[in-house]
Amino acid sequence: MLLRLLFAWRLGNIFPSLERSPMSRRRQKADEFRSLAAESSPEDSGDPKEFHTKPWNAPKKASRKAQQLCEQVKNALAGAFAGCAEELVQSARVFAVQPAPHTGRLLVLVSVPADLGRDAVANAVQRAAGYLRAEVAAAISRRYAPELVFEVIGE
Repeated sequence: MLLRLLFAWRLGNIFPSLERSPMSRRRQKADEFRSLAAESSPEDSGDPKEFHTKPWNAPKKASRKAQQLCEQVKNALAGAFAGCAEELVQSARVFAVQPAPHTGRLLVLVSVPADLGRDAVANAVQRAAGYLRAEVAAAISRRYAPELVFEVIGE
C-alpha cells in the first residue's frame, strides 16, 4: 500500500478520484451559482449601491442661505413676470423656486391658468429667459446670477 502511494505521488496523482481538468475561460452564469447557496433570501438580491451609501453623500436639505436666495429670486421673478412684454408670461405666476441641485442653478415652478396652454406659456417663458435672468441678477447681490430652469405646471 505504501509503495503504491509512493508511485502515485511521483506520477502526480495521489488521489485518483480527482481528475485534473483545465480551467475554463467561460464565465459562470448566475443560475450556476444558485446551487452553491443554501437558500436565497430577500437580502441576497439587495442593491449593493444602497448598501454602500454613505450618509455624507445623501442629498442635503437646502440651507437657510439657499432658502433665502430662493425667496429673493421668487420675489424678483414675480416683478419681472409682471413687467414682461409677453402677455402669456404676464399671466403666469411663480409657484416656487428650489435649488436644483445647488444655488448655481435654480428650478422655477411656474403655474399657469387652466384656460392657457402649458406649451405656449413654456415657450413664451423660454423666450423671455434672458430678460428674466437679468432682472434676477439686478435684484440679488451675487457675483454670478444663477441659471434659471423653468418648469410649467397647471393650477
